Amino acid sequence: MTSQRTLEDVFREICTREGPLRERLEDFSRAVRDLSLPFAEAYDDLVARLERGEAGNGAPNIGDRMPSFLLPDSTGHLVLLDDLLRTGPAVLSFNRGHWCEYCAIELSALSQAFDQIAAEGAAVLSIMPETREFVAKARSSCGNRFEILSDIDNSYALEVGLVIWLGDRVRDIYLAHGLHLERYQRNGAWFLPIPATFVVGQNGVIAGRFVDPDFRRRMQIDEIVVAIERARQAGG
Repeated sequence: MTSQRTLEDVFREICTREGPLRERLEDFSRAVRDLSLPFAEAYDDLVARLERGEAGNGAPNIGDRMPSFLLPDSTGHLVLLDDLLRTGPAVLSFNRGHWCEYCAIELSALSQAFDQIAAEGAAVLSIMPETREFVAKARSSCGNRFEILSDIDNSYALEVGLVIWLGDRVRDIYLAHGLHLERYQRNGAWFLPIPATFVVGQNGVIAGRFVDPDFRRRMQIDEIVVAIERARQAGG
């Protein structure tokens, strides 16, 4: 008898795979559609609503100065963006949470590419609206290769115009499948950041930007590297 692959099987395989991030995300989206239709339909509706509302359009653009932050890491140590930029450019990746498979796939790709990014003199940070306990879990799952910061109440994500409300349908599906964001975030707002990536030069100016209301798409690793090189060439 041949056992049927589960969505968890597909997710685990994709996280360990190498190759373009785009292909890995597309493969997982196909698996969600094939194996978990309620999620796929709810996600399609959510993305359509966000696109109609032009969600994320107000986020900083290339050439803008990235607002600074002071956020705790998984140990409670406060990280200041200005301090980080003293040593080189920074890659800032906003993610929905430790429970999000799309975010885990992206973080896995960033972990695999960490040495390449570090060789360009850049730091990598992920920012999530979760408590330290769950931020630490996310950091461990990607090999503890870079810091993940706790953005409680989405305070920094709000400042940069990335916060959205999930809506009743997605909330109900998540709760039915044991995803309790109110426990992970320590509030019941059901707000999340639009996953986004900013490459910030040492001068604080954004050299690369990816903001897409469709959280199933993320900035590609080669695009991140190109943006880092652009920041360095510009003296940032």
